[in-house]
Amino acid sequence: MLSHRERLQACLSNDSALDRPPVALWRHFPADDQSPDSLASATLAYQTQFDFDLVKVTPASSYCLLDWGVVDKWEGDPEGTRRYIKRVVTKSEDWTKLPVLTPDAPHLAAQLECLRILRSKLGPETPLLQTIFNPIAQAKNLVGGDTLLVHLKQYPDAVKKGLDTIAESTRLFIEAALDTGIDGIFYAIQHAQSHLLTSNEYMTFSKPHDLYLLAGVKDLWCNMIHLHGVNLLFEQVADLPVQILNWHDRETVWSLGDGKNNFNGAVCGGLKRETVVLGNRNEIIVECEEAFRQTQRRRFILGTGCVVPITAPYGNIMTVRKSVELSL
Repeated sequence: MLSHRERLQACLSNDSALDRPPVALWRHFPADDQSPDSLASATLAYQTQFDFDLVKVTPASSYCLLDWGVVDKWEGDPEGTRRYIKRVVTKSEDWTKLPVLTPDAPHLAAQLECLRILRSKLGPETPLLQTIFNPIAQAKNLVGGDTLLVHLKQYPDAVKKGLDTIAESTRLFIEAALDTGIDGIFYAIQHAQSHLLTSNEYMTFSKPHDLYLLAGVKDLWCNMIHLHGVNLLFEQVADLPVQILNWHDRETVWSLGDGKNNFNGAVCGGLKRETVVLGNRNEIIVECEEAFRQTQRRRFILGTGCVVPITAPYGNIMTVRKSVELSL
């Protein structure tokens, strides 16, 4: 039997020695995500239960923004996300006043401590990925989604300056995260959607920063992009230099098979989140087997198109975990 690291490496290299498809589901840990110790403990307990082939660390999306002054609140969202109740960008000139954050800022330092705890407890054979939101996704939460789109059109130069600051802050954090021993980053892109940005707007406001930040992790072997949403600008993202691509494959026109034909690495997905939350064992197995057929179990990691809601039953998650062994 291969270790988690060996299995993922065999998957990524399309090695015939692969014993079964890798599998990973990740979720938020609301309330627990407010301190490094409790987030690490919750993440470790989840991994102990299900023994996934990689551990994707899922802090609140605000972890990279709190040191700029945003405030968010846990209100029971079933996805496990928090609601922003204070933004720090309200007018165009605020973009130009953002300071560069360094990794010793309190909340960024706390997340680095969480990574150090996880790395020491998991050991080297379980791949560890830190969530990184790309600069425009961070900008959305600094100002609010609708306002960001207005500012992009009305004040593009100011927004670009803000995005440059966010990108540099993120680069510094990633550089510090490398020293904790992570195996890769989970790089979340939320605006490569045609109802949010045109192709040209994505190429102007997002892709240059995406390339800049991904260059900083080129020596890591297990980087994953999460392409969020529907109406995807898939082809504009598929050439980014990472090993794994994850997207809402069951909710878009881009199937797993389409993804493999347009992306050189491994694809991750196959399951609807709704099925994992509300479905029964048979419905989950049907989706798993369909994903196995689409991919021939090669260059493929079984997962959901996005974070698993915290309402997903234990038995359903375990069914997903065991399905890859049934596929032998």
